[in-house]
Amino acid sequence: MTDTTRTRRIRDILDHLVQDPPQVLLLEGGSVAERVDMAMHWAALNNCATRSACGHCHACVQIAQGVHTDVKLLDGREGKIKIDDIRELKPLFGQPPRGDGRRVVILAEAQELIVAAANALLKTLEEPCPGTLFVLLAPQRERLLPTLVSRSWVLTMPWPHGLGSDAETVDWLRTLAGFVQSGSGWFKRTGTKGAVTRDVALSVVLGCRRELADVLSGRQAANLGPVLGRFDLATLKTFELVLAHAEDALNLPTPVNPAMVLDWLATRIYRLARRPRPRTVAR
Repeated sequence: MTDTTRTRRIRDILDHLVQDPPQVLLLEGGSVAERVDMAMHWAALNNCATRSACGHCHACVQIAQGVHTDVKLLDGREGKIKIDDIRELKPLFGQPPRGDGRRVVILAEAQELIVAAANALLKTLEEPCPGTLFVLLAPQRERLLPTLVSRSWVLTMPWPHGLGSDAETVDWLRTLAGFVQSGSGWFKRTGTKGAVTRDVALSVVLGCRRELADVLSGRQAANLGPVLGRFDLATLKTFELVLAHAEDALNLPTPVNPAMVLDWLATRIYRLARRPRPRTVAR
């Protein structure tokens, strides 16, 4: 279950947007589960007998059960989305939906699209797709090809409560910033028995994401500002990929030691901070 109260504003926007839906909707932010739930809500809105995602009509029940013929899910949570996954659906795109609503193609964790698959999707979007809508789900739009983002109607979901902004996480982020600058203090903390649980590690990663989002939006990062403020755009993108790898490791079915994940994360950020900057050529 996701926090529907927290995401009510996004649901209200979608409830109005369904009257004239965009071809491509991009949902960023929130948690993985919240993004998927919102995409399913969007699919229900576009196929519900009453256009209200009632949850009780035949279409809504089928969508909830994952068996609706006009709702397709390419699930990046299970691994990379490959070009063959896009090609398998392509014959459908030239046909109208089978039901009375709209076909909705959901790409969960769309950052897992390999480049060839992303390009195939772009080519598909350039062709007529009668009655077909696409939904891209990603933690941040920066993780997708800019050309996909430019074609999308973007909605940013609120960050999960209690993750990445609580006092404990702020303290971890300050320790991380201190380590990146001085090279000390981090391993002593992560090496303390029981100090790093999976929830703690996820909160630190999400806290880093929050601060990265602030920097990309032109705001000052509260805790990692002295570090991220020195990164150019290319380094910020690398930093985002590092966060993605850390988050993926923490979400694997087979548990990974969360302290080791945080140590790997801290070490990578430390190295990024010492990466040589491009020299400016004097004229």
